[in-house]
Amino acid sequence: MVIQPNMTPKSIVLIWPETEDIFEQFKLETKDRPLEELCNNILLAKLLQTLNETIGSSSATCIEGG
Repeated sequence: MVIQPNMTPKSIVLIWPETEDIFEQFKLETKDRPLEELCNNILLAKLLQTLNETIGSSSATCIEGG
């Protein structure tokens, strides 16, 4: 699974607790609002890249619809 912009920090940390430090680094609280609403596009791109690297996921590890 790849972390997506429509996911909330709260749900991400519940699934991948190791991402909590990333949200602290980016000074984002683990709120129940989608990442795309909490960040500007530049920050969002870097945040998603960092989160997905942390959990060892990329678009190459995903299959369509899954």
